[in-house]
Amino acid sequence: MGGCLIVFEGPEGAGKSTQIERLTRRLRDAEVPVTATREPGGTATGDAIRDILLHADLAIEPLVEFLLYSASRAQHVRERIRPALERGEVVVSDRFAGASVAYQGYGRGLDLEFIEALNRRATDGLEPDLTILLDLDPAEGLRRVGARGAHDRLERAGLAFHQRVREGFLTQARHSASWLVLDASQDPDRTAAAVWEAVRQRCGLA
Repeated sequence: MGGCLIVFEGPEGAGKSTQIERLTRRLRDAEVPVTATREPGGTATGDAIRDILLHADLAIEPLVEFLLYSASRAQHVRERIRPALERGEVVVSDRFAGASVAYQGYGRGLDLEFIEALNRRATDGLEPDLTILLDLDPAEGLRRVGARGAHDRLERAGLAFHQRVREGFLTQARHSASWLVLDASQDPDRTAAAVWEAVRQRCGLA
């Protein structure tokens, strides 16, 4: 089996971490080699950038924010994702290039053509085999996040921002056959079953 890149996207509070953990565990139980990673982060450089990007007390300009995400992404692809794919592993990433389109493009208002061009450079043209969008009403997502306590910088953005982000995700999904939209308000077991079936088919698993 060749490598397969699976990406999870979605608004704050959509349950990505839960579904990634369940998918990763099921792949390992099936003895499928898997690498679980995240953006921003996934490498020592990316984790340092993540600390800056999510710092609740920093005011970061939208362009600077996007360039920092892009720097983390470029390191991530070259150091972590591409080598795992070349080893034939399934790579499961919490966010990828589509997040910048949604957050910095639709959310912050940066030029979409610029974002897409720099995304291509940062990823070296790598695209996910499957992007799973866990869709959730932003108001519900922020309610879930609020129940967890402390908020990072993105979680502190207003509801209108997160509504624009959601539209950015849904627009990408409407224009790409490699995206799968799942209702994140449904029972997590149903979501996990749908995720597994989609991954099994897309990655050619038995």
